[in-house]
Parts: sequence; structure tokens; C-alpha cells
Amino acid sequence: MTLDYSTKALFTGSEWLNDVVIHLENDVVVGIDQKGFDANHASPFIIPALIDLQLYGAGGKLLSEFPEKETIDKIYQYCIEGGAGFFQPTIASQSIDVIYASIDAVKAYKASGGKGCIGLHIEGPWINVGKKGAHDASVIHVPDMKAVESILAYGKDAISMITLAPEICTPAIIKTIQDAGIVVSAGHTNASYENAMQFFNDGIPVATHLFNAMSSFQHRAPGVVGALFNHPTAMSSVVADGYHVDFAAIRVAKKIMGDRLFCITDAVTETSTGLYQHTLVGDKYESAGTLSGSALTQLKSIQNLVEHVGVPLDEAIKMCSVYPAKVMQHKNITGSIEVNKKANLLCLSAALAILNKVINH
Repeated sequence: MTLDYSTKALFTGSEWLNDVVIHLENDVVVGIDQKGFDANHASPFIIPALIDLQLYGAGGKLLSEFPEKETIDKIYQYCIEGGAGFFQPTIASQSIDVIYASIDAVKAYKASGGKGCIGLHIEGPWINVGKKGAHDASVIHVPDMKAVESILAYGKDAISMITLAPEICTPAIIKTIQDAGIVVSAGHTNASYENAMQFFNDGIPVATHLFNAMSSFQHRAPGVVGALFNHPTAMSSVVADGYHVDFAAIRVAKKIMGDRLFCITDAVTETSTGLYQHTLVGDKYESAGTLSGSALTQLKSIQNLVEHVGVPLDEAIKMCSVYPAKVMQHKNITGSIEVNKKANLLCLSAALAILNKVINH
């Protein structure tokens, strides 16, 4: 099957190309050129499909409360509607039983042909209770090697990322997780600046939601935030909704971190049962009057970055595609549009609304 998509501006993930056609055959990009360009039917923009490395549920179902394939189906649909073709369903700190059930859900989703799921992101329960944020303290604990090895064995090929507080985990445990091919992210951590720098120097490549649930930047105690600002390679996610982090703070962080900063949605959904209950208040979620999650999509993240943070459009796109792909280092997920690769792209209006999408994974 052959398809052609004309666009006035194509962002490939590395450069802009104007007035071009993307030629597809059997869902693969076979050419990008000006042959057959149709200005009357051209999308204002075509960009790579986006990537969301952290969201918890959709359609009234949190994965941690409903750990089943159908929940991940709903998460996928939410992601697709918001421009993300690839995603990591995430659970906040939970019991071991819920962790295992969530692993089963990811396995079932993938076995059924479910698309776009990179793997399970387990956020906690191996975090610092002093920086628990909205996580439930009753399930937070220091891990032991036996329990870690059991979860890794059961979750083989299903777990892709674990957020933990490095200061409460032994170096041997962190190495064991990384040796299993799982990305370790530092989050919900109260580490000092010096300790955080050491963790990043020792090979932890990324941190979870900059500014939120981590030791803050103080002039005599720069904390994890200061370590992320100063480290040459450590990356971090950020929630660009204006509630989790003020847009001005994101502007400062972006100037300092450059291509080491990327977006997650941290999105939740309406729930009234379980450890984590969320109520939609305006365009954010609250629990008992406290901010508890976002209502973002990754496309909305791009819009916010451009409109409120002043990030150029191509860089905002990278923060939701190329840079998350760099974190995961998955050979089939590049966050870009390339010849001889499967087509995963969004056709956008001048106002950055989705006109069409081609998602082939």
C-alpha cells in the first residue's frame, strides 16, 4: 500500500524540511522529497509521533488499581489521542502483589498485540519517605536483594524503568536492576548534592520529574536539583503543565540543561477507590485538595513549552520525542522520521492540533 503525505514543514527530529512529501509503502517511509507536493492538501506541520515515559491511567482506570490489559488499552488510546505513539504505563508505590499484577497486565497487553507499550515504569516503593509526595507511606520500604531479584525475574521483558531513591538502595541493587536492562531513574529522593552527583557519575542516567519530590536547590545545599543542573550528562523529566512546576522555573532549567531536559505527562485519571484517588479540578487533578496529577497530553506539553516557556517549536518537539527516546535507548524507538524506518508521525494544523496520525510502531 502506497501513501503520500504533503506538508509545508516537516520536522524529522533533527531538521526542518519545507514543502515536501513523505512517501510510505507498507507503513515504511521510503522517501522524503518534493515530488508530488500538493500545497492545497498539505498539512502545516508533520512531526514524529511523541513518547510519554510516565502516566498512570486513563478512562477512569489507574493501572495500580486496575492492573489488567484493558487498563493499558485505555492508556494507549489516551496517548494516541494526545499524540504519543509510545508510552510507559506507570504505577506509583504499591504492594508487591500489585507490582506483580501490573507486570502481568503488561505481558497480557503485549501478548495480545497491544501497540506502543515500551514496558512498565515502576515508580517506588523503593523511595525516600521524606520525599514521598503523593505516594502512600504504608508501602514505601528499603528493598532487599532477594525481593529485587524476584521482581526482575518475574518482570523480564515487561519492566523497562524503575524510579527509586538511590540513597536508600545499595549500589549492588542498583547495578542488578541495570544489568537486567532496566533504566534506573532517581526520584522521590532526598539525596544531598554531593551524593546525587556521585549517583549520576556512577551511571544513573536520568531523574524523575525535575523539582518535584527531590531535594531542592538552596544556595548552601544545592540538592538533587543542583546536581542535575551541574552534571554534564544526567537527564531529567519535567511535567510542563504549569502546576507541578512554574513555567518560569522550566525556562530556567531549560537554559541550564538544554537537551538533557524532556517532558512526561505524569497524567492520572478520575478515581474514587484504592491508595490513589484523583478528582479533576479544572485542568489538573487533586486528592483531598492537594495536587495529585496532571491532565496533560504530550501534544499539550509541546503547546505549553512554546506558548508559556518560550521554547522553539523544534526543541519542544524534541523534548517530547527525541530526548525520551535517548533515555530508553531502544533501537526501534527513535523519536524521529527516517527513510527505511516505520512511519510514526503526526500531521498538525498551524495551531498544533492533530489533523491526522500515522502510527505503526
